[in-house]
Amino acid sequence: MTLLAIFAHPDDETLGCGGTLARAAAEGLRVELICATRGEAGKITDPALGEVEDVGRLREEELHAACRALGMAPPRLLDYRDSGRYDRTRGNDSKALLNVAEEELEQVLLAHIAEIEPAIILTFDPHGIYGHIDHIKLHRAATAAFWAAGGVMQPAPQRLFYTAMTSSRMLELQAERPTSPLAKLDAARYGISEDSLAAIVDIAAYSAQKEEAVRAHRSQVGPNSSFAGLSREGAWAEMFLRETFTLGGLRGAFPAMPVATLWAGLD
Repeated sequence: MTLLAIFAHPDDETLGCGGTLARAAAEGLRVELICATRGEAGKITDPALGEVEDVGRLREEELHAACRALGMAPPRLLDYRDSGRYDRTRGNDSKALLNVAEEELEQVLLAHIAEIEPAIILTFDPHGIYGHIDHIKLHRAATAAFWAAGGVMQPAPQRLFYTAMTSSRMLELQAERPTSPLAKLDAARYGISEDSLAAIVDIAAYSAQKEEAVRAHRSQVGPNSSFAGLSREGAWAEMFLRETFTLGGLRGAFPAMPVATLWAGLD
């Protein structure tokens, strides 16, 4: 059985669902990752790295290290570019996801899905966690590709999940990390209610792997980032204990919500 994660930038796979990916690999699933960009527009948040001439190359290396830490296959990187945000927005870059037609992105993903033949697909929620345009584009394209997959492969993917955060958890993180990307969001809108959760995955046994993967993304979790001090202790503890998801699409039956793994009830 194969689980395919589809995300936009290096570190998306680890911060939101790294423990679930590690658990899936440990329990015998083939775990694949499609990363649409190399995170070229990311800020270097660890001064010890010095001047970085090729941010995309560095982040690609970090992504490979994170995937090894999680026990999953090497990532499949697409040839799109990070759109950036705020003063780093790359509005004139035709290869930035901001400027890529969703239909094109869907077709690219669909070709990979037909080759990989996943039973489960995992991607961003409709708000892209905190409204990043690249996240939202991947959500839309991956959702469309999940449904279109029925026309190019059989059996088609059976389950589509979105990473999700409850409103109460978002409020906690906003209070703990006032400089994070979540800080100014309306938690009632960007978060979800507990009864919306389709899967609550216990990742405590894989917390060390997730922490190693987080550390692999050194350029993004350095002392000048909103993730400074992130560890399995203190304010960040919950992200190393459980990961939560909503259900975005389904073919076939589904056990009562919430399930304990994304693959619960599947052969």
